[in-house]
Amino acid sequence: MSRPKPPEDPQLRATAPCGRCGMGYKTAVVWPDGRVCFYCRLKAIRTRGTCTCGHEGVLPGLIDGRPACRSCANIELYIDCRVCGAEDEIYRDGKCWRCVLAELVEERLADPATGRVSPVLRPFADALNSMKRANSGLTWIRQPHVTEFLRTLAAQTETTHEKIDELPRSNTREHVRALLVEHGVIPARDDRLARFEAWALAAFDRLPAEHNRALIARYVRWAHVRRMRQMSLVSQGTFLRAKQSTTVAINFLNWLDEREIRLENANQGHIDAWMISGPSTNQQASRFLSWAVRSRLCNRNLKIPAHRRGTSARLSADAQQSAIESHLTMTAAPPDGISARDRAIMILVLVFGQILERVVALTWDDISVTSEAVTIRLGTIDILLPVPLDEPWRQLHDDPLHGLTASHPNSFWVFRGYRPGRHIGAQYMHNRIKRHFSVRAARLGTLHELTHSAPIPIIAEALGYNPQTIELHARGSAATYTEYVALRASAGSNP
Repeated sequence: MSRPKPPEDPQLRATAPCGRCGMGYKTAVVWPDGRVCFYCRLKAIRTRGTCTCGHEGVLPGLIDGRPACRSCANIELYIDCRVCGAEDEIYRDGKCWRCVLAELVEERLADPATGRVSPVLRPFADALNSMKRANSGLTWIRQPHVTEFLRTLAAQTETTHEKIDELPRSNTREHVRALLVEHGVIPARDDRLARFEAWALAAFDRLPAEHNRALIARYVRWAHVRRMRQMSLVSQGTFLRAKQSTTVAINFLNWLDEREIRLENANQGHIDAWMISGPSTNQQASRFLSWAVRSRLCNRNLKIPAHRRGTSARLSADAQQSAIESHLTMTAAPPDGISARDRAIMILVLVFGQILERVVALTWDDISVTSEAVTIRLGTIDILLPVPLDEPWRQLHDDPLHGLTASHPNSFWVFRGYRPGRHIGAQYMHNRIKRHFSVRAARLGTLHELTHSAPIPIIAEALGYNPQTIELHARGSAATYTEYVALRASAGSNP
C-alpha cells in the first residue's frame, strides 16, 4: 500500500502548480509539457506500454494526453539499468530495483559453505527475483529479522517442515514456510493439524499427574488427531473445538486430581458437581466423558448431560434489506467505503446465507465474469448476479489483489490471503464484517427467509447445503417441502 500524500502547498498551487496533476507540490523536473512534481514524475517513470512509434517500455511523456516514450516526448531521463540494460526505474548505483533485489536475494540465501544458493532453495530465490513488484521485495528482504531468518534458513543442512519447526516461532517463519510451499521447495501440509499437535504437546504440561497426561494424550490422538487426519483440510471450527474440548478435559481431570479422584473412580455425583461448579464451558466436558465411556475408561453407567447450544439470533428481513442497501451498493473505495472484496463476501452471506469458511475458499473456477453477466456456482447451479451485486466481482476479476509479489504468482483463489498460496482467513473476514452486522445472524436470517420462498431441495442444490440442514431451518419457519407441495396442489397447479 502506497503512503498517503502530504497536504499540498496552496501557494505553490497558485503560483507554480504541477502541469500534470495541477496540485501544489514541489517541482521535480521541467519537461516539454510543463512542470512535473515528484509524484507525477514517479508515476511517469512507472508507466509502461507501447508508444505510437512502436517502442515498448517506459512511457514517461505525454503527447495529446497519451503516454509517449522518451524519444517522442523529447525527454531526457536516465532509466537504463547498467546491469541488465532494461528500461526501468533506477534504484541505486545505476541499477534497477530488480537487479538490486537479485543481488540481495543471492546474498541472503547463500549457503555459507559454498557462497551460492543451494539447488534446493533455487526455486524460492527465483520466485523472489521474478516478482512483479521488485520494490516490495526489497522492502521486505531488507528488514533485519527477515535477513536473519533467511541466512539461518540457508545455513540449514535440510529444508523441511521439521527443520523449520526447530527455528524460533514468528510470523516471518510462517510466511517463508508458505512461500517455500507455494514454489515447490517443500510439500504442503495442513497447518491447523500441525498447530493443534504442537499446542496439545505443550498443553500436556498443564497436567501434574502422569496418569492424566497419558489419558489426555490418548484422547487427543484418537478423538481429535485421527479425525483431523481423515479430513482433506482441517477447518477453523474443527481446530477451535478440538482445542476447547481438550482444555476443558484437562481442567476436569485436574479438578478430579485435586480431590484425589481418578477418572475410573468418578461417580455421578462428581460429574454433576463439576458441571455446576464453574462456567458454562464446563458442560463441554461431555465430549471427553462420552469418549471415555465408549473407551471403557470410566463408569459406563454415568449419565453425561449433553452440551446444549444456545438459540442463535437471526437478522430480520428488514435488517437484511437495510444492510444490503447501506453496505452492498456502496461503491466508494476505503477508507470512505467498503472494499470490493469485503462487499463480495457480504453478498454471499447476506443474500445467499453462505458460511464464511466456504466463501473464502472459492476459486475462479466457481465464478464466471463476462461483459454480459457474472455468475457464481455455490452448489450445482450457476446463479446470475444482477446489477449492482455483480459490481464487486467485476472489480475483483480485474484486480484480484496480492498479485505483484512472490506470494501469489498464479493464484486461483478469488480471495487471496496475505499468507503465500493461501486464501484469506475466515476468522479474519468474520472480524471485519462484524463491524457492520452479525455474520451468523445474517446467515441464519437469510436461510430462514429463503425457506419461505422455495422448496428445500432447490435451496440445498443451489446454495450447496445438505438438504437436512435446510430442513432444520425450514422447520423453524414452518415451510417444509411437503407444505410447499400442498400449497401448490391446493392452488390447482402441479408442484
